[in-house]
Amino acid sequence: MSGGSVGRVLEERFELLDQLGVGGMGTVWRARDLVLHRDVAVKEVRPVDGADPDETRERVLREARALARVSHPNVVTVHHIVDERPHPWLVMELVEGSNLQDRLRTGPLPEQEVARIGRQVVAGLQAIHAVGILHRDIKPANVLLRADGRAVLADFGIASVEGTTSITQIGQVVGSPEFMAPERLSGLPEGPAADLWSLGMTLFVAVEGHSPMRRKTTAATMSAVLSERIPPPERAVALRPALEALLIKEPTSRADASEAAHLLSVPIDSATATTEAGAGVPPAAHTPPVPMTVPRRLRSSPLRRRGAAVAGALAGALVLAGGMYAGLHLGSTDDRADGAGSTSSVATASSSRAPRTESSAPPSAVVAPPASPPSSAPPAKTSGVWIAQLASEPVSAGTAARDRRLRDVRRTVPGARVLRSDQYAALRSGYWVVYAPGPFATGRAALKFCAGHGRVTASQCVGRYLSDKAADRVYICYPRASAKSRCTRS
Repeated sequence: MSGGSVGRVLEERFELLDQLGVGGMGTVWRARDLVLHRDVAVKEVRPVDGADPDETRERVLREARALARVSHPNVVTVHHIVDERPHPWLVMELVEGSNLQDRLRTGPLPEQEVARIGRQVVAGLQAIHAVGILHRDIKPANVLLRADGRAVLADFGIASVEGTTSITQIGQVVGSPEFMAPERLSGLPEGPAADLWSLGMTLFVAVEGHSPMRRKTTAATMSAVLSERIPPPERAVALRPALEALLIKEPTSRADASEAAHLLSVPIDSATATTEAGAGVPPAAHTPPVPMTVPRRLRSSPLRRRGAAVAGALAGALVLAGGMYAGLHLGSTDDRADGAGSTSSVATASSSRAPRTESSAPPSAVVAPPASPPSSAPPAKTSGVWIAQLASEPVSAGTAARDRRLRDVRRTVPGARVLRSDQYAALRSGYWVVYAPGPFATGRAALKFCAGHGRVTASQCVGRYLSDKAADRVYICYPRASAKSRCTRS
């Protein structure tokens, strides 16, 4: 028997009782563990249309084994794998309660509750990223809420493990486009930052009560994610900085998990604090509300310019079947000049890396740009200077993408130059960095220069201290004051 049915017993142990849900990657059942006498959730994992069943099966088994190593209160526990053909079954803990999507049917949530849920999901993401798993489908329906209010990250049906072939790599994307990161919709490499974008969009929906990217058609939704600016939230006040940091389209500028946790530490009222304490999570320290300016996307962004064309092309090529979206590889490698290049495949999200704008990427060895550089540019290996970091591009994207990005920035900053990050210990290696050399006495002076050129958000400019000391990696000056902004070395 290849499919599930009420009364079927798997491995003479797990009796299927009733269906809990059906999605693009299979069916979730409530089942009875006849050995331990407890109810569990069993997921019948099926390949999407067009996917090789054997490849899907092997991938799911790898991912399930990796996930089984995770023991965390905010991640659903995998108890067992039933390795059958043609497809495997995952036996998981049964989370009694509802999910965030169901909770939102009664209206948007208070900021304090959204912040608490967000911190707990971030903690769960840190746990799975630490073992090399990307969730790839963070959305309200996949955030379960226990009876005590604790959030649990669930449904890893389309997750991917570092070093393995994912469904997107065989020409299909599974998931909900309004919650997908721009780099994923563009067919570019994904890292933990893509999960954090999806979390940011989930929290936006939770506090505002609607999705800012949803359109009438799937193609229009994807085009909006790729090319349209996200409108500022109307209800969120204390959460605005967190939403801003998570919903930056350039993944290298997006907040990482540790910064997201910090920004989500908003004031908590007594009722929420009680719920959180009951869930075993200490109430966060109070952080005063910070006004937010939603990042303006680069007006000359290739994805923005191509928005209408993308929507038209997708309308003709898109296939929607059981939650599966096919043919979404939208651009060539050179499209990474938009900044959608990703960080390294999977790393521990809780690792101590520089604050949110590895953004404009790490600078380094001076590389000759297509046009002649200004004479004030610091020579290679110059150490101990402030620069205005304007954009970044992964070295793996190639020199054509680098040059395209530089030309784009030079429309507003004619004297921009390019650095390579590998030769400076204060910068993360592996990036081309577009920058203005100054000279600048402080990071604030660099930001003032950027503001004079209309670059006023963290995705457009940060002050960075260029040196040969790894300890100087903390010196990043953001346009908006924050606890992590370091604008001087005094």
